[in-house]
Amino acid sequence: MNQKSHKILGNIARTCAITNSKLHLVHPLGFKIDEKSLKRAGLDYWDKIEIEEHNSLEEFLNKYLPEEHNMFFATTKGKTKYTDVDYSNMDDIFVLYGKETKGLPEYLLEKYLDTKTIRIPMLPTLRSLNLSNSVAIITYEILRQQNFENLQGISTYFDN
Repeated sequence: MNQKSHKILGNIARTCAITNSKLHLVHPLGFKIDEKSLKRAGLDYWDKIEIEEHNSLEEFLNKYLPEEHNMFFATTKGKTKYTDVDYSNMDDIFVLYGKETKGLPEYLLEKYLDTKTIRIPMLPTLRSLNLSNSVAIITYEILRQQNFENLQGISTYFDN
């Protein structure tokens, strides 16, 4: 387990905590999720996140069938910009991200290429954005389209 993986998970978990988004973790993760690891990643808000763990990608996909759910696969190989999807009336949206080093499995992308893959626009000469940045960008677009429901839009800090 390297420190970078803990930091990526920490950033993603923080995004999930602050937006009240459920985090699905699909094993194998490549590292342990234990108290020592979580402290090292700075995850003092871990108890504020709803987490569901899955033993494998196949187990996840069998439980949440892509054809029956609002499920999207984030990939640099996607055919639809993430902003071109209308999330405004969707409930329980799933966005799957692959490993930062190699993305989602090719068979999955090929199967859903024209219907469920989404892409963040970027220069074609560079590989991809950091995984946690991609999660935050797409999460906030979904929330924006849903008018940031249940989130505090404007601060009341100076209202006294």
